[in-house]
Amino acid sequence: MMAGSVDPDQAIGVSGHTRLPALIYHGAIAAAPARRLLPENSMKFSHTIEVNNPHNPQLAPLTRQQLWLGLVLRAKSPKLFMPHLDQCDLFDPTDSAVTRELRYGDLIIRDRVTFHLLEQVHYAVPAQGELTTASNLVMRIEEEQPDALSVRFEYDDGQDAPVDAANEMYNEYRRSAYLAADNDTIDIIRILAAQGELAEPLG
Repeated sequence: MMAGSVDPDQAIGVSGHTRLPALIYHGAIAAAPARRLLPENSMKFSHTIEVNNPHNPQLAPLTRQQLWLGLVLRAKSPKLFMPHLDQCDLFDPTDSAVTRELRYGDLIIRDRVTFHLLEQVHYAVPAQGELTTASNLVMRIEEEQPDALSVRFEYDDGQDAPVDAANEMYNEYRRSAYLAADNDTIDIIRILAAQGELAEPLG
């Protein structure tokens, strides 16, 4: 384990045998081993991943169009980004929104994804099953200066419960897991762009 990382068994070490649907949904943990009780605490988390830096030649630059198409592809073809996802069915897809049903083993989660052209992708997850509150994830393209693109990821789990020391340890694990999953998202978009897969508008 890397220095400073959180052991998920310690962070989520509570009795019980239910899934961790939020972590599974966000691609932060596979469905099979996720059988712990989810603490009832709140977490709002935001972070930014640098995509282009004109002063860093090690970062292969992406256009806003490529980055946008990659973020849309993550919503419309999520199995490219989350290999543990078994199936994703799309309902009533349009250029501006799509309703999805995602299957991870016997866990099924429905959400609504809204596309704001070349700006942001908004995932809205209503309360359902083991997800006792509605939650939101926004992936927003930012450009502080010309061609200096980044993506801001904003998580809101919709809960208002107080956070004690034990739950803060769990939240630290969640933040670390979400950050890793989001870095994977940008890495996969880079690979797809290099392969020429993000050259045309998505259908």
